[in-house]
Amino acid sequence: MKKSRNPWWISLACVLLCLVGGCRRTPDEVAVRQAVNSAQSAAEQVDAADFSAYLADDFSGNEGDVDRRQLVNLLRVARLRDESIHVLMGPVTVEPRGARYVARFTVTLTSGGRLLPSDMGVYEVESAWRREGGDWICYAASWKRPL
Repeated sequence: MKKSRNPWWISLACVLLCLVGGCRRTPDEVAVRQAVNSAQSAAEQVDAADFSAYLADDFSGNEGDVDRRQLVNLLRVARLRDESIHVLMGPVTVEPRGARYVARFTVTLTSGGRLLPSDMGVYEVESAWRREGGDWICYAASWKRPL
């Protein structure tokens, strides 16, 4: 009498192959794009804590004019005043720069309050990203109004 294979072992082997196949790491370019979109979502939710998770401790905006603390506090004040911020982003382009990445996009900001009415409008943004641990964080950004 011939011994048949145990279907349990075949099922286990299939599951293990699926798990190993699913262990691929997200490509860096995709991960940076996801971080940009998550930061945008946090800003729109006026969630200072979540937004700050995407900024490096040494973040520098517009060549030192704005730091991490100032951006995060701006969202905190907006939350305290129960204001809304609407962020409409154009397509995001991501380019490698060695082990780091640069993401460029256009953003349109509008607000449901009076906190920053003069700062609302369309901006061209260039942001620099680096990996810290397993996360991509923004360590520098510049923004300007297009002509």
